Amino acid sequence: MARCTAPIHGHRTASGADACPACSGRNYRSSYNSYSYNSYSTPSYSSVGGGSSRASRSSKPRWSRASSPVFYTAAEVLALTPIRKTVEERAEAKPDLRDVFLCHAWDDRQGAAKELHDLLVQNGVSVWFSEKDVGLGVPLMRAIDKGLANSRIGLVLVTPALLSRLPKEGIADKELSALLARDQLVPIIHNTTYEALREVSPLLGSRSGLSTSEEQMKDVAAKLAELVMIEPTAKLND
Repeated sequence: MARCTAPIHGHRTASGADACPACSGRNYRSSYNSYSYNSYSTPSYSSVGGGSSRASRSSKPRWSRASSPVFYTAAEVLALTPIRKTVEERAEAKPDLRDVFLCHAWDDRQGAAKELHDLLVQNGVSVWFSEKDVGLGVPLMRAIDKGLANSRIGLVLVTPALLSRLPKEGIADKELSALLARDQLVPIIHNTTYEALREVSPLLGSRSGLSTSEEQMKDVAAKLAELVMIEPTAKLND
């Protein structure tokens, strides 16, 4: 008895059925149509939390303009909302503060830190950045203290260079300690992971932030700009 070839070759067309020694001459077109590709759909995947590059960016926080092209994950909105509240409170109390203080490793001053600084400035953010705000002959720690005190929030650029510096308790470690004490900082993970950060600084690693592994640095800068910018007519307590 001839064996049907459908399990191997399929009967997707009438000609395919005709070529089968067992089913030759039968009309399988209607049968095929009932199992068309439209009967199947590609499974969708949703990410839990903000650590996956597949995370759906479809959320808009209340401080984002309706016309803004920037979208967030739900986890990012959740993490950044308390920071936004701090921004609004400090902007109301001290309107002349810088928008952000950028904490970074010394090795990144001409690389990733400068890239982030330049992108923020292009987005209209005022940034305290050691490369341009510490003049010759000015005591570095005193300048940093002043920069921290006169900025609404702090950004910590977490790179492999920073992770290698923190255990040595250098200047970056002192900056970070001050920012953690004020509970108003956003980690920016770049070329490393949260897992690596938690091994060096569990406290900082417990803070949610943004990551360039999931989107480009320019997109991270755009989100930070929205986070810290205050419209002159904005109602801070709406």
